[in-house]
Amino acid sequence: MILQALYEYYQRKAADPQSKIASEGLEWKEIPFIIVIDENGKFINLEDTRSIVGKNKRANSFLVIKTKGRSGPNSYKTSNAFWDHYGFVLAYPKDEREKSKSDANKQHKSFSLLVNQFVEKYPNNIQFNAVKEFLNNPEQIQMVFAHEYWKDCSKIPGCNLSFRFVGERSIVAENKDLDVLEGTEKPLIDQEGNAGDIAITQGICLITGEYSPIAVLHTATSLPGGKSGGKLVGFQRNSGYDSYYKQQGLNAPVSRKAEAAYTTALNVLLRNNSNNKFRLSDASIVFWAEKTSDFESKFPFFFAAPPKDDPDRNIREVKALFDSVYSGKANNEGDTSFYILGLAPNAARISVRLWKTGKIRDFTNKIVLHYNDLEIVRGKNDDREYYSLYNLLSNIAFENKLDNIPPNLSVKVIESVLDGTVYPVTLQQQCLRRIRADVGEKTHVTRIRAAILKSYLNRKNRFFNTNEKQITMALDTENSNQAYLCGRLFAILEKIQEEAQGTANIRDRFYGAACSTPVTVFGRLLSLSNHHLAKLHPGRKTNFEKLIQEVMANIISNGMPAHLSLDDQSRFAIGYYHQRQDLFTKKENNN
Repeated sequence: MILQALYEYYQRKAADPQSKIASEGLEWKEIPFIIVIDENGKFINLEDTRSIVGKNKRANSFLVIKTKGRSGPNSYKTSNAFWDHYGFVLAYPKDEREKSKSDANKQHKSFSLLVNQFVEKYPNNIQFNAVKEFLNNPEQIQMVFAHEYWKDCSKIPGCNLSFRFVGERSIVAENKDLDVLEGTEKPLIDQEGNAGDIAITQGICLITGEYSPIAVLHTATSLPGGKSGGKLVGFQRNSGYDSYYKQQGLNAPVSRKAEAAYTTALNVLLRNNSNNKFRLSDASIVFWAEKTSDFESKFPFFFAAPPKDDPDRNIREVKALFDSVYSGKANNEGDTSFYILGLAPNAARISVRLWKTGKIRDFTNKIVLHYNDLEIVRGKNDDREYYSLYNLLSNIAFENKLDNIPPNLSVKVIESVLDGTVYPVTLQQQCLRRIRADVGEKTHVTRIRAAILKSYLNRKNRFFNTNEKQITMALDTENSNQAYLCGRLFAILEKIQEEAQGTANIRDRFYGAACSTPVTVFGRLLSLSNHHLAKLHPGRKTNFEKLIQEVMANIISNGMPAHLSLDDQSRFAIGYYHQRQDLFTKKENNN
């Protein structure tokens, strides 16, 4: 299903002349540096194609013959036509080890052999002959290393290089004489006389259903945070992955034509400037619709980090989503199919973390439900109406870095949002953990954290049909849950100390014990509050005493709970947050 959806996406983009998607056998490749040579193969210049995008430099992309799959100890035998990394092009090793130097020499020999094959096929091509002459002259190669830009080039791991003929605008790898099938359909012969691929096998394609040549090796895809060369479909030879005497890609027969289409589509979705991609933690999320839709352009803003140049873009898009649902505008494209694919690096193969398909209408309604569940009272200085999933997860991560959240949490939350199901319990645990870790700060129970706990509990109650009362957006004086009442009481006692002493150290000293074992601390806290109340204005003192009595009247006669579960600790935090907001609101009104 994943491969078929990607194949159909390629067909959609290929039918659009504005998409500039690579045709069969070709791909767009970032090449940071270009070696400029003359007709005699003499070195002229080393050009830097990179341009500054944000805080980073991004290389220009060129349309070249599609990369052949290469892995294992014989990967040096497969080079690309007139472009590759500096090991193949210049025999430059990735480090100073003897093995690395030996590998680079083998790679360079393979690259030179392929160039010679093209020269033999097109003996009158001036550009091909010039590259051959350059490669055969070690002095010219040394001139590249002496260039002022080489230091920047060598710092880029596996930096791609190609050639440009002096006076030309296109690179040699884009030459019209290059046979597309040379790099994809026909097996090449390496320097030892071995075929670069096994014999062509015909079969029924799992994607198209056509009887055609089967792809043995699928094209590699690079994911952020992972090694280059990961594949969505791959079978390691002679390692227990083959069955019924089939090898590698023949175990999952996909035609070469379909393989070229789906891998091109995936690489287009994952490229740096793609608008159909965002990243959360270690997962890369790509998405697309069966046809152009407004929802496709807005989807990332519900989950990803806000754009640095427009931090309010997420809020505007969520508002627009609500407006489209309530006005009926979303129904215009509601029947359009939509696909979400979550990928993560995993050794030689890519790990599929998430795969969701459905109608845009269904996903829209689920996202609206997610934001409704998160709705909670906010302070007068908090004018932000909505938060993306990135904001939620970063607020429960150590140092606000998504790399510090539990593995796979981000994808599990996305899955819960899109399915409308219970959020993962890890989300609740991580939120409570951060609240207790940040207890020394005034904002340890923030609006975002309280909203996360509220939405988690309400979804759990709805999904499992429990008898627990739904937690409201603001203070609920009729909520008799003991943990919720304890949270309210703690907020009141903290506020009393703040007004009496100007500080509230009971939060620093007692919050952790109060939210887990209330019976051990509340007796002492109530006793301390009597000393604090005596310092207040009589009218203010009376108001606080009434509040304490109101809460204590609903606590069971057996006294404070001995222990609170994780769900009750969540209710404690929500009750605390609700009461704090209500106390400050009432103070503003009284003034």
